[in-house]
Amino acid sequence: MTTGAITADSRDFTDDWQRWYRAHEARLADPHGFLAITGLHWLDDRPRRFPDAPGSWRSGRDGVVVLLDEGEELVVGGKPVRGEHRFGVLAERGGVDAVWGDAVIEVAKRGGHDIVRPRHPDAPLRTAFAGTPAYSPDPRWAVTGRYVPFGEPRPTTVGAAVEGLEHVYDAPGRIEFELHGRALSLTAFPGHGAGRLMVLFTDATSGVTTYAANRVLTVEPPAADGTVVLDFNRAANLPCAYTDLATCPLPPAENRLPVAIEAGLRIPRERGGS
Repeated sequence: MTTGAITADSRDFTDDWQRWYRAHEARLADPHGFLAITGLHWLDDRPRRFPDAPGSWRSGRDGVVVLLDEGEELVVGGKPVRGEHRFGVLAERGGVDAVWGDAVIEVAKRGGHDIVRPRHPDAPLRTAFAGTPAYSPDPRWAVTGRYVPFGEPRPTTVGAAVEGLEHVYDAPGRIEFELHGRALSLTAFPGHGAGRLMVLFTDATSGVTTYAANRVLTVEPPAADGTVVLDFNRAANLPCAYTDLATCPLPPAENRLPVAIEAGLRIPRERGGS
């Protein structure tokens, strides 16, 4: 890397990255964020109680049902509920947050299975969180690419951090780019927000300095000519990088890059990173 005077543009680039990093860490360490999860409970038609949530839980054809004992209460959609409450059939990757005191009980569907995932602010993983190691931001890792839409979205099945679980995404296209003189491409999935894309990937740093299973990159909507920017400085960790109580998707096989992306977030301290 060449050295020299710090320019206004490089200061702006670093300041923008710092704002992104702080926002990422704040979401992660939110009182009810992923570091606050205390259990990942898989539901079936057998009513069961869990130590970190009230009531007896089951799921079936009609969706998730909880039966609260006398004196137990949840707040769902701002309204207190007692006795039996039916959450109904949940959409894949959808869910409902039920408030229980200072905790939130996440009721969700992942990989076709209904789950209950309590989040408690005093969870040890959250209270001990000291931030995620990261590479220093470098404009060289903000790469211009071209988005190539498929004729129609391609259903793409990927594995998950939980063994035996699968996720299915409708991939709308791929992103072609060049790095270190090599022509590369990444299959893109729909992102959060209109027109945004999400890219799951691994690279030659995975399992060495970055989390082994995956990293994720959000890509802003392509320009009219298909131009996009892959800013690998913002390659983020998914929740499974911090906790085994996450069901994160793994990258499709074609998104395992044969180059080292020495940018973005590194292996969390919770997984032995430094």
